[in-house]
Amino acid sequence: MKRLSLRQGLRRLFLVCAVPVLASAVLPGAGEARAQQGAQQGAQQGAQPGAQPSAQPSVPASAAAPAHASTRALAGTDIQSQALARASDAVVGIHATAVEDARSVSTLGREREGSGVVITADGLVLTIGYLVLEAEKVEIRPDDGRRIPARVVAYDVATGFGLVQALAPLRIEPAPLGTSSSASREEPLMVASGGDDGTVSVARLMSRRAFSGYWEYHIDDALFTAPARRDHSGAGLFNGRGELLGIGSLFVADALGPESPGRAPGNMFVPVDLLKPILAELRERGASRASTRAWLGLNCFERAGEVRVVRVTDDSPADVAGLQAGDRILRIDGAAVAGLAQLYQALWAGGAPERAVTLEIMREGRPQTVIVQTVDRAKTLRRAEGV
Repeated sequence: MKRLSLRQGLRRLFLVCAVPVLASAVLPGAGEARAQQGAQQGAQQGAQPGAQPSAQPSVPASAAAPAHASTRALAGTDIQSQALARASDAVVGIHATAVEDARSVSTLGREREGSGVVITADGLVLTIGYLVLEAEKVEIRPDDGRRIPARVVAYDVATGFGLVQALAPLRIEPAPLGTSSSASREEPLMVASGGDDGTVSVARLMSRRAFSGYWEYHIDDALFTAPARRDHSGAGLFNGRGELLGIGSLFVADALGPESPGRAPGNMFVPVDLLKPILAELRERGASRASTRAWLGLNCFERAGEVRVVRVTDDSPADVAGLQAGDRILRIDGAAVAGLAQLYQALWAGGAPERAVTLEIMREGRPQTVIVQTVDRAKTLRRAEGV
C-alpha cells in the first residue's frame, strides 16, 4: 500500500469534507440522494422501541427510481472524490534559482518557491512563468519528498505561463485540462498548491475579465477567485471534476472588479484556455510567437483614465530615453492613452518589436515628447550557460 505523506493525508481529509460541497454543484441528483438518505435515517430514528411494525404495502416499480438515483449519485460522488484526489496529487512544488546577473532578481529575488501542475505523462509541468524566469536551476518537489531536477522548456511573455520538464520519472498522473470559459460563479472550485507547505481549499469564481499588469502584461478572460490565498504562485485551480482551469499568478485587493459594489480580496489565475492553442509551440520554440513584442521597461498604473509611470527598469529603453517615475503618458504614436490596455495594445500592434516609439507625456505640468527605441523583451532575458 502506498504510504501517504502528511501533506497527502491532509489533502485527503480536505477532500472528504469538500467533495459534498463540490458535488452538489456538478453531480445531478447528489443533493436529492443526500436528502433521501437523511429522510431514511430520520424514519429509522423515529421508530420507538417495542413498537409493532406496520403492514408494508406493495411498492410500484416506478417508486424504486429515487433509490437508483441515490445509488448513482453516491457512486458519482466517490468518482468525483477520486478525480479531485488525482488532481491534487498532480500539484507539485517548484524551486528555482535565477542566474546571478538576472534583471528579475531585483523584483523577484534569486531563490523562488511556488507550485506547478503535471499536465503530461512524460513529466511536463505547467507553472507561472515568473517562478522560472531567467532560472539556471529548477527542482520539482513532489509530495513524497523527492527532489527531481528539471529544465525550463518555455517562458511565455504573452500569457505568463512557464513550462518545466522533469529530468527523471515523476510517476504522477497528469491533471486533465478543462475549459476555463465554462466555469461559473455558482460552481465551487478547488485551489491546490504544492511544496512542503502545500494545501488545498475551496474557492469561488468572483469574476472573469481582462487583466492588465503594471509590468507590460495583458491577458483576456483572467479568472478571479476568493477567498485569497497567499501561496498562489503556480497553484492549480480545478473544477469539481478535477480538471485544471487556471494557474495562480497574483494576490489582488479586489476580485469582484470595478463594476461590482464592494470589494473582496482574492487571486488572479491565468486561464488554461490560453495554453491549449500554443502548447505545441511552447514545447517547440520555448515561447509563443505573440511573445515576440516590443518592450519599454516601464511599470505603470492606471487610475481615473490616467496612466502614470511608477518605476523605470534600469538600462531599459525607457531609462535610456529619460522617462521618469511620475510621468503621465498621454499618447503613444499619436493614439490617446486612457488605460494600460490601450498603451500595451498600441505598443505591441504598432510594428516590429525593435523600433522607434513616440510617447507624449506630461511631466510636472509640462507636455513633452519622448522617442523610445524599443527592444524585443525576450532578448533582454538572461539565460543559464548552455541553455
